[in-house]
Amino acid sequence: MPARHRILILDDEHDILEIYQEILARIPSQPEIHTADSGPRALALLESESFNLLLVDLRMPTMDGFQVLTIVRRRFPSLRVVVMTSSRDEQFRARAYAMGIDLYLEKPKTGREIIAFVDCIESMLEREEHGGFRGVQSKTLLDIIQLECLTKSSSLLKVASGPGEGCIWFQKGEIIDAATGEILGREAFLEMLRWKAGSFEILPSEMPRPRTIFVSYESLLMETAQAIDEDASEEAPAPDADPRALAGFSRYKGVQFVVAVQGGAEVKFDHWAAETPEQMAAWIQETARAFQSLGDRLEAGQLERLEGLGTQRHVGIVCADENALGIGFTRSATLPHIRETMKQIEAKWAS
Repeated sequence: MPARHRILILDDEHDILEIYQEILARIPSQPEIHTADSGPRALALLESESFNLLLVDLRMPTMDGFQVLTIVRRRFPSLRVVVMTSSRDEQFRARAYAMGIDLYLEKPKTGREIIAFVDCIESMLEREEHGGFRGVQSKTLLDIIQLECLTKSSSLLKVASGPGEGCIWFQKGEIIDAATGEILGREAFLEMLRWKAGSFEILPSEMPRPRTIFVSYESLLMETAQAIDEDASEEAPAPDADPRALAGFSRYKGVQFVVAVQGGAEVKFDHWAAETPEQMAAWIQETARAFQSLGDRLEAGQLERLEGLGTQRHVGIVCADENALGIGFTRSATLPHIRETMKQIEAKWAS
């Protein structure tokens, strides 16, 4: 059985430490949570024990977060570090990323921010390091951009990779422009998202940037992911691959599991990555039938899709005659993103 991950939280406010402990207890892998209320105490714990992740506040008396980061980066270069702060100073943000942290987040206040925070921490704990961009291990450029959007940042993301260099501008969590070489706007954004590895720098967005990209970031990311998938399909065709293979739906952003249920008196199903597939298959069939029956009574027509938001995960269901396809999404997935994804999945499933 693999060892549990260990997280160290550094903050000078004891109430905040207790809140973080309660929030991080929601992570399915149930990591060990340790706390420190001062920089010297945190460094002493890091010297004596092994940790997978450090969460650190910036504004603290005696030894602030930047002083701690300076020492941590020198003594523990492989330790993943997340800055959690109430400061909105973009210079702090740029300085922290320049010191090699993995993620810079404002302390969560709303339910949605807490969900996004938990998903980010869970992702950092579970993913293996393979490629990705320096500063956020194991993350693609798509992941980095989504984090900027989720945290409602107004910033400039500079990206350098083998194919070239580029910039992406954010305004309050929305992508407003992109540029690489002579390419601008959505085409530039798509080009950069094809880059597999490199380095990045996040800077304050000081000068006003004319907006050339007007779609929501969810729609833009979905459009880009679809284009990249089509490119990959053209480059490496797989004539024997089944387009209905459930694992194929995992390439869509935020999909956690897939369950396909065949209609009939007996529940028959296939699944990918579902923890309790029998229960999930039975629930999908029962839910689809219940809503179909309700639609018949209301004379609302044939049920096609359902999307539901839950505290642990979100679920979408596609119905076709007596068959149904259930898709589980991460907690951070938004309803517009789920709806757009379900439309694309429905088209693939029906083809």
